[in-house]
Amino acid sequence: MTFTSPLLDAHTAELYRSLVTAGVGRVADRIASVDRPFTGIAPDRLAEEVAAVDLDRPLGDATAALDELEHLYLRDAVYFHHPRYLAHLNCPVAIPALLGEAVLSAVNSSLDTWDQSAGGTLIERRLIEWTAQRLGLGPAADGVFTSGGTQSNLQALLLAREEAYAGTTLPLPTREEACAGTALPLPAREETCAAPTRLRVFASACGHFSVVKAARLLGLGEDAVVGVPCDRDRRMRPGALARELDRCHRQGLVPMAVVATAGTTDFGSIDPLPEIAELCAAAGAWLHVDAAYGCGLLVSRRRHLLDGIERADSVTVDYHKSFFQPVSSSAVLVRDRAALRHVTYHADYLNPARSAAQGIPNQVDKSLQTTRRFDALKLWLTLRMMGAGGVGELFDAVIDLAAEAWALLHADPRFEVVVRPRLSTLVFRYAPPGVSAGALDRANLRAAAALSASGAAAVATTVVDGRHHLKFTLLNPRTTTGDIAAVLDLLAGHARAYLGDDLAHAS
Repeated sequence: MTFTSPLLDAHTAELYRSLVTAGVGRVADRIASVDRPFTGIAPDRLAEEVAAVDLDRPLGDATAALDELEHLYLRDAVYFHHPRYLAHLNCPVAIPALLGEAVLSAVNSSLDTWDQSAGGTLIERRLIEWTAQRLGLGPAADGVFTSGGTQSNLQALLLAREEAYAGTTLPLPTREEACAGTALPLPAREETCAAPTRLRVFASACGHFSVVKAARLLGLGEDAVVGVPCDRDRRMRPGALARELDRCHRQGLVPMAVVATAGTTDFGSIDPLPEIAELCAAAGAWLHVDAAYGCGLLVSRRRHLLDGIERADSVTVDYHKSFFQPVSSSAVLVRDRAALRHVTYHADYLNPARSAAQGIPNQVDKSLQTTRRFDALKLWLTLRMMGAGGVGELFDAVIDLAAEAWALLHADPRFEVVVRPRLSTLVFRYAPPGVSAGALDRANLRAAAALSASGAAAVATTVVDGRHHLKFTLLNPRTTTGDIAAVLDLLAGHARAYLGDDLAHAS
């Protein structure tokens, strides 16, 4: 199949159809035939093969290019659809969403302005409205699709920072204060506002790293993020938050925002949202809820676990986690659409101010991005073909599976499990008695690495209270307790082989 014309238009529509069909066929064949989530190939070996490709000498033939792609990518890709992929928050994807991906890539709408997207703008807006209704944010809510939870959290904290500036009467910061912690000066402000170094963000000690990253990007200084201790279930402790907020006020600092988490990456824990909302209201702090993982509860029979989220000022949702969407598909929502004015800039060549006055819906008015994919189409087709209940059943299935996996781990003397899951993650540790903590640290890391190298399964690692642990993230409804038991046996075998004499002496 020779590649003769480079652009999709009326003259090449049939070529497009045949090329995409050939590519989809390769992927479908691979998906149908893989017997493990990963081949275990080492990075240096694959790097050599990729480096050997001469990009200045095109193949000129679609079949040859697909053959090469099979060798460089499809052969060794990590396949999240496999039931023994148990590592990170990567989900198998809904087929209707893949249909949406094919459509949006070919049409290539850009969701920054109406005159580049038309119906795409309205579909995205309708999905934001639907999500806001599920969250209970009220009639003034709004939002926009983003590239992922990190960007959503960044935008939410940017809005919180600007609201803190607008709502305080502290002295205007000096230029040195304004530029602290960032290479870029903040915009000149005529109004009085809080110096960046006096703003504080309170987040769970088990929260996502993107909160600290966002604070640095926003120029808030090294000490801006205050970690709030968690309870034994790894949920933010309201009493500890209350003490930190009180200390903030006594020190003359400004409580800019509290970031609660509805589904921590490691534990799936959900912070006590009603209590945190009360504390935020009393302190005058913006409440942001990072529900990147837990947003699947919006369509679940467990919706009550998100009670209190309706009081948030902003919310992060990642449809590409618990809504089973392809990357990327995420959004940030706000309870009061007026807050989005803080990211609005008008350019005469793109979205002049007169467009807003004329009621033209330009999504760039509320986005950190300019050019932006029509990722909303994937979720739209999923809901139109499967329904919200169908998505919720998938998420409920993996939560049910996590409860069964916890029971297996809890009853297995080879392992210690940290907390009983609320969502679908399990953090545990191979820990037979009589072996030193240091040796167990090394054995658990070795077990995870050996399992990955074998390709038989994939698990993640994390650190809890200074000790290395293993982690299952269950997002595949086709995974069974039999898969879980088999992977536990593989991990135990690798750990035992590493410990060797240490384990024999302990027994």
